[in-house]
Amino acid sequence: MNTRLRHHLLLLAFCLPLLCTAQDFDRYFTDATLRLDYVFTGDVRHQELAVDDLHQMPRWYGKRHHLAEVPLRGNGQVIMRDHATGTVIYRNSFSTLFQEWLSYPEAQTMRKAFQNVFLTPMPKDTAEVTIELYDTHQKVMATLTHTVVPTDILIRRIGYSHVTPYVTLQQAADTTRCIHIAYVAEGYQEGEMETYLQDVREAMSALFAHEPFKSLRDRFHIIALLSPSEDSGTSSPRKGIWKNTVLHSHYDTFYSERYLTTLYLKDLHDCLAGTPYEHIIVLVNSEQYGGGGILNSYNLTSTHHSRFKPVVVHEFGHSFAGLGDEYAYETEEVPMYPHDVEPWEPNLTTLANFHGKWEDMIAKGTTIPTPLSTDKKAIPNRIGVFEGAGYSPKGVYRPCQDCRMRTNEYPTFCPVCDRALRRVINFYTNNLY
Repeated sequence: MNTRLRHHLLLLAFCLPLLCTAQDFDRYFTDATLRLDYVFTGDVRHQELAVDDLHQMPRWYGKRHHLAEVPLRGNGQVIMRDHATGTVIYRNSFSTLFQEWLSYPEAQTMRKAFQNVFLTPMPKDTAEVTIELYDTHQKVMATLTHTVVPTDILIRRIGYSHVTPYVTLQQAADTTRCIHIAYVAEGYQEGEMETYLQDVREAMSALFAHEPFKSLRDRFHIIALLSPSEDSGTSSPRKGIWKNTVLHSHYDTFYSERYLTTLYLKDLHDCLAGTPYEHIIVLVNSEQYGGGGILNSYNLTSTHHSRFKPVVVHEFGHSFAGLGDEYAYETEEVPMYPHDVEPWEPNLTTLANFHGKWEDMIAKGTTIPTPLSTDKKAIPNRIGVFEGAGYSPKGVYRPCQDCRMRTNEYPTFCPVCDRALRRVINFYTNNLY
């Protein structure tokens, strides 16, 4: 049996038990969104989770199939169970800036709090929601379970009026099985909205110039939120510049000059309330290089620098499909991947448990770990196990010498990342391939 046929059969065996989950959606959920707001707090030694607020928003724009499954383990999961039976009726995975911060020296001496927001479909009956956070060894380091009663009068209804204006830029071929992306303007004043929309179109053209997005474009529904800020630009603490913007974004996250993020996730989701969204791309009006992407949270990129297009695509690889960074610098090594644990990211390995990653794509006779090649013609098609990835020059490996997830100069996703992206797209749109 050839490799491709075996892959099809394995995928079919995985998906067949899940094909009836559209009926499960109607059984357990209404066509509305439950927004769960939390505070994650602690330091490297102890972490705590607390409920902050609950909201109901109109319509549900996430998955309606594979409800209890996730395509990626992530650094944490939100799990919803039917209160009466204990049945898992919804599950999704995520990563957070809080967990990333725990790997930095500051977490050794200080306790901090981070906002986090997750979306689930609105249950028809009482449900139990569990939040799990995993440490770098993929063990549960913090967990919280709480009860959600849909009739609770303190669940605030938002997005039913006073919805932020938005423009629909692309209609999916099938809006019942599509991926909803919302672009959000950050640091654009009211008079700069046309500039913002042009930046959105450039970001879209960059994304859909890449496979697999190019050939699967009709599965994406895209809007652009018209969310003006009082000030133009964004904050740069290193330069002593603080701007009043709608999402309060800033450079120097974790004291890294190019790391551009927002910690105000409640403000982000307040802006989006009532619009068709699930995956979020924030465009920041700045000429300074920077960005960040967090799985199933958001992708944030500055727009007016020369590398805007490759960066926005790279960051979407993080936020949408959990692809790991394939670069490593001696001066910025971050111990996020213990060498005795296999990363859950589909394009990284420590060789702790490589089976099931991309070994089926490696040509027979290839040396593992794989030495670098000087033949430029062979590099794009050569799949192996190359050392240096995940911020670690040693002990963490990537599939190819170069890729969109490694450098801004490389024009495409490598074959391993391409396959990983296709798998996530097909998972969300309930398509076999």
